[in-house]
Amino acid sequence: MAAPELLSSVAQALALEAMAKLAAQVRAGGLYATSPCISVCRMDPQVNLCQGCFRTLDEICQWSKSDTAAKRQIWSRIEQRIQGSTA
Repeated sequence: MAAPELLSSVAQALALEAMAKLAAQVRAGGLYATSPCISVCRMDPQVNLCQGCFRTLDEICQWSKSDTAAKRQIWSRIEQRIQGSTA
């Protein structure tokens, strides 16, 4: 594996871990449902999810209009997606 690819996979693993921790905190009610955006805005065409925040385009568009309960539901789906990608 080339150095840039290794760095990319290490960075991706760290990002997944950080997002999983945030999702767990939101689920536990210990963290306000802040935006999961980490400014890595690239859609993966194979799974139709942002590579940075693991949201769909619909979820991204609805975020600013959503109440706290809806934002927590989005975070729950993000957590499920992360768990599915690391299984």
